[in-house]
This record gives sequence, structure tokens and C-alpha cells, in this order.
Amino acid sequence: MTPPDILRLDTVTKRYSPHLPPAVDHVSLALGQGEILGLLGPSGCGKTTLLRLIAGFEQPDEGDVYLTGQSVSGSTWLPPERRDVGIVFQDYALFPHLTVEKNVAFGLQRRGPGAGAKTGRGGAPSAAAVQQHTEAAIALVGLEGLKHRFPHELSGGQQQRVALARALAPRPAIILLDEPFSNLDVQVRLYLRQEVRDILRQVGASGVFVTHDQEEALALADRVAVMNQGHLEQLDTPERVYDQPASRFVAEFVTQANFLPAQPSPQGWKTEVGCFALEGGADPATGLADLMVRQEDIALVADAAGAAVVRDRQFLGREYKYCLQTPSGRWLYARLPVGPPIAIGSQAQVTVPSGRVRAYPSQGVTVASPGNNVLSIPAVN
Repeated sequence: MTPPDILRLDTVTKRYSPHLPPAVDHVSLALGQGEILGLLGPSGCGKTTLLRLIAGFEQPDEGDVYLTGQSVSGSTWLPPERRDVGIVFQDYALFPHLTVEKNVAFGLQRRGPGAGAKTGRGGAPSAAAVQQHTEAAIALVGLEGLKHRFPHELSGGQQQRVALARALAPRPAIILLDEPFSNLDVQVRLYLRQEVRDILRQVGASGVFVTHDQEEALALADRVAVMNQGHLEQLDTPERVYDQPASRFVAEFVTQANFLPAQPSPQGWKTEVGCFALEGGADPATGLADLMVRQEDIALVADAAGAAVVRDRQFLGREYKYCLQTPSGRWLYARLPVGPPIAIGSQAQVTVPSGRVRAYPSQGVTVASPGNNVLSIPAVN
């Protein structure tokens, strides 16, 4: 018999005003045991509201939330403290007057360290059980020598570990993390996200984390749920979300790709950088399409007869990022492995493998200028 999903959302909808679109609009998804799900999207897309609905801080207007197969937001409403979820907040939410040890033990004293723990009078967990699980959680996040310190005596990364230990100590069915790395510097963030993933794997915990960082979601999650204006645009593995975006929004937000206007021709879709033999993708009304070209899929060769002009070049350590201008004035961005650089101001030939290009209905081309201003250029008729 297949075990029930740890989490299931059934057409969940949340409105904050009858005069505004829903913050979360008929979202359905499921999470299995030990699976890590990333909720990815721009600010205001509904991902944090969805996390709050799972936690019980918000009640859905429609739909239901199921935890370990039981409804918690339908006819039977369960408050957050009874939902068997651990929560890691963006600002950590540690008690400043309590030590690391007492912060971690706080939830245990109220919820109990997992099923079957020894209890004292009145069903409360015994002091020995609390101590045992507190020490185990602190050891899990590598803070054994710091348990008597207060939060202000810890670095940001150490505080984040304390918050994670506190969430894991009661052995909840699911861990919810709300942008857990946003307050950390880049190096600590990179190290800690891998550490969090390893810890969740080690204890077999299921997790849902909110982020607006594409790289973070792709690196940390088993599956990624991309949200836009309250809707679930795509739910899939990181590889499929990146390689096969289900919508133009996913393609733009996740891959940060270039989009080129294209017109049909006998040889395929005709663009400024070549002709591509692709099927489908055209706008039904105009018959036109925009082709998605990822930055890393562009090949550049310095060529005096080339159509593109190199307007800028950035050295990023392992690669160069080039800003190119086409004859029509559109901007393209390309990422190439480090090698002999192409001089700024020189012309270059642009080539892209047809197998790496995807077509979407034409909406006018969104072009990012070197100054990061966003311009909308109508498709060529």
C-alpha cells in the first residue's frame, strides 16, 4: 500500500480583498516523504502566502490542505501548533534572552519530541526526553560547543542553524522554510544551503522552502513550483523547469533567457541571428513567435562581417558575460567559458544550436538594456 503524501494541496485559494485578484489561486500540489519542494517566484507572486496556508497562519477561502493524509484546513481546522510542522522564519525568530540550548528546547517542552517519547505528569515530555532531543538537534547542525551562547553572540549562519535545530527537534512531518538564506552573505549562503539539504536528507525530513533566487531553488529542491500572480505556472524537477519551461513566464524568470522575434519562412523561424527549424509556438492570431535563446547557448566568434556588436564584457571568474547589440538595436546576452576575450566594440558572429531554442507565441520582445531598463519592442510584422 502506497503511503499518503506528507503534504497535499487541493485547489487552495486565498483572497485578501474581494476587489483584488487572489493571492493564491486554485493551487494544487503534493509532496512525498523525504522530498524537498522549492516555491519560486518574484515578490508578490503568492509563495509566502502559500507557505502560511500550509503552516496554518492563514485559512484558505477555498480548497483544503492535507498533512499526512488528514485534512487540516477544511471542515476540521487545526491551528499551527497542532499541525506537526517545523518552521524556519526569514529572520530566524530566536528568543534573544534564551541560550541556544533553551531556544531549541522551547518547542519540545510544548509539543513533545516525536511520537512515543517518554512523558512526565499530564502527558508533558519528560525532562530527560527534552534534553536528549535537544542535544541531538544541536549536534545535527554542528553547534555542540555553542549551546550556552545567546543569539547575539552568534553569526548569522549560526543563528540560522539554531532556527533549523529548533524546527527539527520535535521531529515534525514537514519543515517549512521562508527565504531561509536571504539575510546571509553569498559565501555563507552557498555553504549553508548545501548543509541544510544534507541535514534534511540525513533525517529523512520533507521540506518546503520559499525563495526568489532561481539558482537556490534549482540547487536545493527535488522539485520546483514556479508561481506567478497566485498561479502555479509549473511544477517539475529543476532540470525540466530549466530545460523545458512550461510558459513564457517560467522561461523568462527561471532561465533569464533572450527572446528574439521570429517570422515563419520555408526554412523555419527566421530571426536576426539565423533560421531555426522548430514546430509550433506561433501566436494563433498573428502567426508570429518569439524564440527563447539561453545565454549559455550562444556561441560567439570575432568576425568583422558579423552582424552583432560587442557592447560590454564582464569577467565572472569561470565565464565571460557579453552584452551584444543586433542590427535592429536589440540586446542579447551571452555567457561563454573563459578563453581569449572578444574586444568591446568589435563585431561578432552569433550562432545558436537549433535544439536549444524554444518558441513561444509572440508578445513583443522584452529586452534588457545595459542599464537594466526594460523596454518592450513590438514584434516585426
